[in-house]
Parts: sequence; structure tokens; C-alpha cells
Amino acid sequence: MSTNRDTRPKVLLLGVIEHAHTDWATIAEIADILTPKSTSRAAFLQEAASGAFEGCIAAYRTFDSVEVTGDIDAELVAALPPSLRFVCHNGAGYDQVDVPACTARGVRVSNTPSAVDDATADMAIFLLLGALRNLAVGMAALRAGEWRGRAEPPALGHDPQGKVLGILGMGGIGRNMATKARAFGMRIRYCNRTRLDRDVEREIGAEYVGFDELLAESDVLSLNLPLNHNTRHIISQQEFSKMKKGIVIINTARGAVMDEAALVAALDSGQVSSAGLDVYENEPDIHPGLLVNPRVLLVPHMGTWTVETEIKMEEWAISNVRMAIEQGQLRSIVPEQRHM
Repeated sequence: MSTNRDTRPKVLLLGVIEHAHTDWATIAEIADILTPKSTSRAAFLQEAASGAFEGCIAAYRTFDSVEVTGDIDAELVAALPPSLRFVCHNGAGYDQVDVPACTARGVRVSNTPSAVDDATADMAIFLLLGALRNLAVGMAALRAGEWRGRAEPPALGHDPQGKVLGILGMGGIGRNMATKARAFGMRIRYCNRTRLDRDVEREIGAEYVGFDELLAESDVLSLNLPLNHNTRHIISQQEFSKMKKGIVIINTARGAVMDEAALVAALDSGQVSSAGLDVYENEPDIHPGLLVNPRVLLVPHMGTWTVETEIKMEEWAISNVRMAIEQGQLRSIVPEQRHM
């Protein structure tokens, strides 16, 4: 594509490039970068309406850019210039982007799927071990100056060996977690929208089961599925009632795939013995019932919070921008748009 200054394509930068500055510099060599001046959604919509982003063919966006633009929904897509044909999201989860609204306008969306697998699965294993071993109670007591809890020591935890790990959502993160959990002697069962190839099942040592069977037979249930209109509150009061009493719940996906109020009730009743959470339904707000429960191990959405993973994510998202400019395609278009 020509790099003449009068004909160069334009790219809308929504968010900040934190690490991959060299890769981003290659985009600046082939396109003009436009950065919004707005600091709120209302101002962003006005800025878009003014024609400030005319000529942009692709937008690079970060998870945190939602604080300025709000969700990439039908209203926002309609406000963006007709020239915009690609939204390159930095992140595996893209629930902030209304894919059907983008599809209706001919806008293609990409994410950074496998770039996050190792770090997120590592976090899930950390939460799994911590919740199984009841470490949150002892850690809180220690910080309160009570060693393990002099008045009432925490209940004994459990070893992972021989326990059934149920994985709901067997994408890249789920498969990565399954491999790592097997090293701790866990038995893996999973439920997914599409069953894996039998060779893959054998490779990772996972058994495919139905949804209700997964709920009933898991000692630990890990949520590893994307958030969309089909998965919102897929785990709620009815689902908790089908689980083993004393089950451990792990969530590194999105908070809203689980009904937090129902989780609090299940913890209070003892149906759920403990939980390890990295994501929350209304981030950054956390249900008060989770905050006060010492049997819940809480992490503030840090599943990909490593230098190496953040770099991989940025480089992947930037490669989508480059491919959009040079080839009119995306390296990793989201599954809902693979027909486009």
C-alpha cells in the first residue's frame, strides 16, 4: 500500500501502547495514527461526530480504553466513520465489543487468543491450589497478627491429587490449565460448546461430559469460557444446587459468567466450600459478601499481569492492525465472524 502522506491510511489508537513500542513504530511508518482527545464517552461520541476520525480504517483498542469510549456497541459503531472496517482488540476476552453490531456495519473484530493462555492458566492453578488448601483464611489471620488464627485455626485444606477438575470452556486457556492440573494428579473432565478432537482429548487427558454431569461430579469447577449473551450467569442458584457439597469454584474468565449473589449464598450455606476469583461481575466493585468471606481468595483481575504476556498481547494486536492495513484481513478474527 502506498505510504504517500496524502494517501496513507489512518489508524485510531484507543488506549496506550505500554511495551511493544518498536512494533507500534512500524505501524506509524505505514499509517497516520489518530489519538482521541476525549476523556469520556459523551465527549468521544461528539469528537467522532465532528469528523475527527475520518479516514480511519482500523482501530487498536485496549481493555482500559472502555473508560473513555464505553463499550464498542451499536451507538458507538454508528458514530465511527464509514471508513473504519477493523477493530483490533488487545485481549482474549472481547465482551466489551458488540460483535453483532460490528458485523451489521461490516466491521471485523480481532482479539489476542493464545497470547494469554499460559499466564491465565497459571493464575487459575494458583487460585485452585490456594482455594483447595484454604490459604486465604491463614493469610488473612497472619496479616491480622494472629498467626494461623489463634482462636480458631482455619479448616484443613485438601490435596489436589485424585480430585476431579471440571473445566467449563475448553479453549486455549482451558487446555493449558488441564495440562498443568494433571501434573498435580488431578482428573480432568470438561464441557464445551464443541467437543475436542479425540487425539487432543488423549493428549491433555481430558474426558468430555455433559453440563449437568460436569456440575455433579467436579470437586473443583473452573470457569474458562467467554462472556456473551449465552454464557451470562451460566452458573447461578440452580447450577450450584446440582454440585457436590463442598465444591471449590475458580473463575479467571469474566465475572458475569457467574451470578455473584448466588455464589455468596452458596458459600454461606456451605454448598461451596471456597472460591478463587480473579474476575468480578461489576469490576472494580466486588460483592460485599465476597469481601467479608475469609474462604474466598481474591485477586484484582491480574490473570495476564506479567511483562511477558502483556508484550505478547500488544504484539499480537499490533500484528492484526498491520495485516488490516496491508492485506485487508485479520490474523485472528473472532469466531463469530469467521464467515466474513
